[in-house]
Amino acid sequence: MQYRRFGRTELPLPVFSCGGMRYAYTEDKELNIEQIPKENQRNLEATIHRALEVGINHIETARLYGTSEMQLGEVLPKLSREKIIVQTKVCPTSDADEFCRLFDKSLALLKLDYIDLLTIHGINYESQFTDTMRPNGCLDVARQLQAEGKVKFIGFSTHAPTDLIIKTINTNQFDYVNLHWYYINQFNWTAIEAATRHDMGVFIISPSDKGGMLYKPPQKLLDLCYPLSPMAFNDLFCLSHPQVHTLSLGASKPSDFDEHLQVIELLDNADEILLPILTRLETAAIASLGKDWYSTWYIGLPHYSQTPGEINIPVILWLRNLAIAFDMWEYATRRYNHLNNADPWFPGKTAERIREFNLSNCLCHSPHADKIPALLEDAHSLLFQASPSRKNLTTKHENLSSLAPSPYFSS
Repeated sequence: MQYRRFGRTELPLPVFSCGGMRYAYTEDKELNIEQIPKENQRNLEATIHRALEVGINHIETARLYGTSEMQLGEVLPKLSREKIIVQTKVCPTSDADEFCRLFDKSLALLKLDYIDLLTIHGINYESQFTDTMRPNGCLDVARQLQAEGKVKFIGFSTHAPTDLIIKTINTNQFDYVNLHWYYINQFNWTAIEAATRHDMGVFIISPSDKGGMLYKPPQKLLDLCYPLSPMAFNDLFCLSHPQVHTLSLGASKPSDFDEHLQVIELLDNADEILLPILTRLETAAIASLGKDWYSTWYIGLPHYSQTPGEINIPVILWLRNLAIAFDMWEYATRRYNHLNNADPWFPGKTAERIREFNLSNCLCHSPHADKIPALLEDAHSLLFQASPSRKNLTTKHENLSSLAPSPYFSS
């Protein structure tokens, strides 16, 4: 295992962290330990022991992760406390006393005397920023817990737009940040740069799932990433940036670490290994999407809150890009259908009502304003609910390179 200094915390964090959602038995937080099947608990404990065996001593969970904290409470107290780094996350609330009660519940379930890393779980909206930062708000409660020795370091997790992430970072009140950033989604790079300026730890959320459902990649992506798997490629891509300190691995069983661990021995030669893969990916994207769109698709796109019908134009075009360029239809479809649900991961609306709105004003700064409405309508027909077969999709778009935008920003 390799370790990186986790910003101002000075903690040596392993480059992979053991995320605590997928091995939990259920999302139902009201169960007691007697209701957990013994087989599931044995699997969780075996997963934790495997993590420690390979040097992954950072164990991350959350109050929202169902039975995760309770189940971890059966194993963590049996470990050498000074050799593990435990992180849990508590959602910000308008009632700071409730935030304190939630934390106390987490601490009791984990059966620990203190938490190494307490995360404000989800500063996704301005209201959550306010609940956290106001006098006597959640951050002040966390500071009091820190003064009492129950918490060592305080950070925040976020699915927010980049500008709100940077705003939160620039308060200089947090020791680390959990955020999204992967090969296919590099939009938050400026937030990582801001965190680096403030000497904050940088934790990447769900690189294998939210980073493209890379545990079941399409054949085209497999071919483009060879000799690495797409999942190993994405790990290496993220960790090739020293500003990134650790990637969360949401293990459901002990063997889930194995593919990721192969990346450790590649880190010293990351640039050399990545270059041909990055070149192939870029070449394939340009071939499918067209060079002009690949380079400029994102320019001048409005925020969904400034778009008629709150249509999330940047996200919709991005998902369409991934599907067409890399055959990532299943990922794009799943993500697209998170729109309309007030989901902080994917806020705004789909393009279902695109014909009801005039987008000319909000697209006035885009060099491709004339094409975008048709692309949005096309994206909806492709991605809403279940997508057509990949064969039909490939045939349909093989001659549309002059219309399609690029799949990602370059950092």
